[in-house]
Amino acid sequence: MKLDILAIGAHPDDVEMSCGATLAKEIAKGKKVGILDLTRGELGTRGTAEIRDAEAAEAAKVLGVHIRENLDLGDGFFRNAKEEQLAIIKVLRTYRPEIVFCNAVHDRHIDHGKGSALASDACFLSGLRRIETFYENEAQEAWRPKGVYHYIQWMDVEPDILVDVSGYMDKKMAAIHAYKSQFYDPNSKEPYTHTSSQNMYESLTYRNKNFGRIIQTEAAEGFTVERHPAVDSIFDLI
Repeated sequence: MKLDILAIGAHPDDVEMSCGATLAKEIAKGKKVGILDLTRGELGTRGTAEIRDAEAAEAAKVLGVHIRENLDLGDGFFRNAKEEQLAIIKVLRTYRPEIVFCNAVHDRHIDHGKGSALASDACFLSGLRRIETFYENEAQEAWRPKGVYHYIQWMDVEPDILVDVSGYMDKKMAAIHAYKSQFYDPNSKEPYTHTSSQNMYESLTYRNKNFGRIIQTEAAEGFTVERHPAVDSIFDLI
């Protein structure tokens, strides 16, 4: 299956929290969308890797994504190195996405910055035909996405692009609710974490509402870029 968008996250729930509404909107418009998790989030304070696996599957079902895969690279300890780059390159060449979303360039969790650089570098390397990869014993063709965009996570970052997601916040929050082990629940007996705080949970909507205010819509999700995005016509911009 060829994808229009592949959203890559260091941990299950990174994608849903940061660009879930954008994915839901594009899926509603008929785009093929996939999610690639780099780790199982096994070092998380709450829940277990097995619980996160089930939650990720449920969240994918809620969003309606067409594929979701997990590379199990090792929570906290994966590197931006050849082995990890090749693992992502194989996925990129298999699904040939036009656009890739990936982690914030700099963020509170060390895996987010590492995941950002790893995904970005893999997108570039995937376009080099002298790098050989194989899928089911067949050589894969080189493929480089047309755009790589970094979603915004814990840290407040000035976005380069704002996507109007009015009407899709309910779908985003429903996908986030699938991660019952991770987010705010006043009845939970699990240890407190910053992610499980009520303030963090509420920020998932008020940040998007504030981005929406900036572009005069109900809600928006923000992205940053490493290379300037190009448009065919100035009228392609709202």
